[in-house]
Amino acid sequence: MAESPTSLSSKDVAHVARLARLHLDDATIESYRTQLASVLTHIARLGNVDTAGVDPMAHPLDTVNRLDDDEPGPVLTLDQVLMNAPAREGDFIAVPKVLGGDSA
Repeated sequence: MAESPTSLSSKDVAHVARLARLHLDDATIESYRTQLASVLTHIARLGNVDTAGVDPMAHPLDTVNRLDDDEPGPVLTLDQVLMNAPAREGDFIAVPKVLGGDSA
């Protein structure tokens, strides 16, 4: 980081709040400024940690996905599927239109 996180200004916090469409008063901005500066200082300290020889990992524990064989099992009949549908059109579940023009 070129700039110290503690130099985070109220103007910076107000800018981020505006981008997030948050309406904050001056007291809240000042409170958030000190909290964000503390978080950014901690992150900057993490950047100084020596990670040479540490392998990157996706999970802190040794886990292995247990994948069962994909075997067909019992299936529902068409009537069972449509029984709880909120609306149906023939043998199909009717859903509201989400794409396109008119909502007919």
